[in-house]
Amino acid sequence: MDFIQDLNNQLGNLIGVTFFDPQHFISLVIRFAINLSVVSIIARFFYFPRSHRRDYMFIFILMAQSIFLLVTLMEGDSMNVGAALGLFAIFGIMRFRTEAVPIREMTYLFMLIALSVVNALAQGDYHPKADYWDGVGLVTILFVNFVFICLAWVFESSRIVSTSCSKYIRYDNVNLIAPEKREELKADLEKRLGLKILRVEVGMVDFLKDSCMIRIFYDEPLDRGNSIEELTKMPRV
Repeated sequence: MDFIQDLNNQLGNLIGVTFFDPQHFISLVIRFAINLSVVSIIARFFYFPRSHRRDYMFIFILMAQSIFLLVTLMEGDSMNVGAALGLFAIFGIMRFRTEAVPIREMTYLFMLIALSVVNALAQGDYHPKADYWDGVGLVTILFVNFVFICLAWVFESSRIVSTSCSKYIRYDNVNLIAPEKREELKADLEKRLGLKILRVEVGMVDFLKDSCMIRIFYDEPLDRGNSIEELTKMPRV
């Protein structure tokens, strides 16, 4: 132990980095394991079953862990402002991407980054004069992570939020868009699409081209979380 202490002092004076800090290392490993477990649970068991997007799932996990390690190893009073600016920069970059990121994916990414920042900054402080600890304890950290899991579970699996899907369609039979023919319109759409239509909204109508823009609402488990279900026009290849 004295050897490690001496080595820490020598390296600290020489390069500003100690050889081994057991307290900080154990804290990092425990919080890293907690953060990785919770982020993986949310990404794999709540996000992925609806979206089936492996690319986003792995992005969520890797980015969350990267933010966690970044904040943990650079923790300090200035990191509160730095974390906020970092989140702003991330979403600023995403906002100006050529391919827009769906709102559901952005919400998950923000939640997992926030979770990682909480896990990284949560810590207790020891006051040697009064001989007591205050701040955030391990139980509090576990409780906060449990709350994040519960929020993901509630809004993905309960009836608080509608699970119906929607899709925009350019429709070619304006004769059926009248309110009194709404059932005929739904029957025609169900025959073409093979879906059980819950309701239909009629938007812009072009009588010159005999077409209109409609939005259908339906319940199809395989389509939930579809990232292109609300496109209003065909994307350019």
